[in-house]
Amino acid sequence: MKLAARVSQVTPSITLAIAAKAKAMKAEGIDVCSFSAGEPDFDTPAHIKAAAAKALDEGKTKYGPAAGEPKLREAIAHKLKTDNGLDYKAENVLVTNGGKHSLYNLIVALIDPGDEVIIPAPYWLSYPEMVTLVGGKSVIVETDASTGYKITPEQLKKAITPKTKLFVLNSPSNPTGMVYTPEEIKALAKVIVDADILVVSDEIYEKILYDGAEHISIGSLGAEIFSRTLISNGFAKGYSMTGWRLGYLAGPVEIIKAASTIQGHSTSNVCTFAQYGAIAALESSQDCVEEMRQAFAKRRQVMFDRLNAIPGLSCPKPDGAFYLFPEISKTGLKSLEFCNALLEAHQVAVIPGVAFGADKNIRLSYATDMATIEKGMDRLEKFVRSRI
Repeated sequence: MKLAARVSQVTPSITLAIAAKAKAMKAEGIDVCSFSAGEPDFDTPAHIKAAAAKALDEGKTKYGPAAGEPKLREAIAHKLKTDNGLDYKAENVLVTNGGKHSLYNLIVALIDPGDEVIIPAPYWLSYPEMVTLVGGKSVIVETDASTGYKITPEQLKKAITPKTKLFVLNSPSNPTGMVYTPEEIKALAKVIVDADILVVSDEIYEKILYDGAEHISIGSLGAEIFSRTLISNGFAKGYSMTGWRLGYLAGPVEIIKAASTIQGHSTSNVCTFAQYGAIAALESSQDCVEEMRQAFAKRRQVMFDRLNAIPGLSCPKPDGAFYLFPEISKTGLKSLEFCNALLEAHQVAVIPGVAFGADKNIRLSYATDMATIEKGMDRLEKFVRSRI
């Protein structure tokens, strides 16, 4: 059987593969410390689950509008206006099957074959694969620890060509956890406006910040950048709703209508009763979000201190999300070789940086319990010391 050529151009998700291998080892009774999945270990808050259960009891089990339940679209628009300074209405919002789906809908709606999309590296691994699937060209701009793994205005300006259509901004970042400062966001916005390109701001980790770091939505900086901005976000990380598959895309009405049309011919509406859980998440107390953030902050400090005490590893302190992204080059191993050896020899699962365009690094998630972090760091230290 001959598959479509586009399939061979896409790389399977390394993060999912390693997470699956770790789960399989656990199922065999092996004691695995997994720092692989970008998934909070907390249960979804009770009031959110109760809202979805109530919707089920009330018979909200039928097809809904492809773009999302009107009440949820309104709640998202209200959130974007009050929390992020973005003057959107419900018509500017599309509810999607997770944050990933919002980005995929956007790429399909916007990018033609040959169009260029600028993606800073390290990047979330699905960005360039989505561009590849529609025949676009990913222009990868490499960054390093000297700039906090953040693209500079000069780098962005240099990467722009007449074929550039979109710039992908992710802050707080997966995989590095770094957050762009307000001044850095303003400088990037000027380049975007001057070049008259679009930007999609992936803000899925916006609620997970530390040490006074401030999240700024780039579209809030003025009318010119607002008209060129798309927002991708969702409920998975901040509310521990990963399995609910609830995300959203916000932006100019023309683009949202196009993305909604695409969704109408692919998945149609997001699970109806689940959307009522999302409404409760937005309209109820945010104390649950802060409780989880405080737990992540404690875990971050422990893992950061332990990691940087290991000879041969170095890692800047992240400002957000729940990842550390240390450099491993002093071990003499490439990232995939490092991760496979660590999992096989010491039963610790981490993600190779090559998946994110940075083969000198690995990604560790501290979205797990403290006991696992302590045990896993012991094993990691033993492994690294054996290699140096």
